[in-house]
Parts: sequence; structure tokens; C-alpha cells
Amino acid sequence: MKITDYLTSEFVSASVKGRNKNDVIEEMLTLISTSKKILDFEKVRRAVFDREQVMSTGVGNGFAIPHGKSDAVTDIVAGFGVTERPIDYDALDDKPVRLVFILIGKENMVGSHIKLLSRVSRLMNSETFRNTLLTLKTPDEIIETFRKEETMQFT
Repeated sequence: MKITDYLTSEFVSASVKGRNKNDVIEEMLTLISTSKKILDFEKVRRAVFDREQVMSTGVGNGFAIPHGKSDAVTDIVAGFGVTERPIDYDALDDKPVRLVFILIGKENMVGSHIKLLSRVSRLMNSETFRNTLLTLKTPDEIIETFRKEETMQFT
């Protein structure tokens, strides 16, 4: 199971414009809203915001991973964005966020959901990888960078 099996260029943005945490999450949700895997967008939206209320998904080092599980998807849905400016995201390390990976898992695919969350987190532990993502201008460049990093770390 690879991140790049789920992350496609149509669900990647190199210029997320949101100015605060909720705006960024809404923009990321809008980014993935056209996925054919989403059966009920409002349920997906609610799942992400409900999860965010439990604890901030701003995990540190300028990275956030808003996520949720829902029966309103047929399979895992993923998206990635780079914000145009640092965002106060209530991150665990109190640092602003620029890299946002959204992940929606199917209720009965908890193992796969957790595996992808773990895989994304592991990639984002690399400062070099994070810094590279901040310099990229197109979704295709971002996807290719994920593909290369995944190959280096997981093969």
C-alpha cells in the first residue's frame, strides 16, 4: 500500500489560500470533493471536523494531517496541499503549518487508514522532504516527489 496509490494530481494543490485552520481544512475538503469515491460529502466533512475537535491534527514541523473515517466513502480518499503562507493550526508544537495531507478512510478499513497515516507521518519526519515540498509549483512535481521519497524510504 503506497501513498501514491491514493494521491493523484487532481487532489493536490501547490497554493492553498486559506488563512486559518478551518479555512484550510475546508479548502482541502473542497479539493477532494469531486472524488468518485465520496458518496456523501457532508458526512465526510463532518467526520473530518469531528476528528479535529478531539485533538488538533497539526502534528508538528509545519505539517497537519486532517483525517476522519466515514461510511460515506467507498475507499480511501487522499489529498495534499501546500499553503501560500504559514497557518496557525493549533499544532502540537505550536508552530505554523504549511503542509497539509487530508485522508478519509472507510469505516471498515481501519487498518489501511492507520497504515497510510503512519506512512505519511514517517515521510514527513524528513526535514529535507518537507523543505522540498515547500518549493514545488505543480501537483505533478509534488506527486513525483512523494513517489521518489516513498521509494527511498519503503523499499
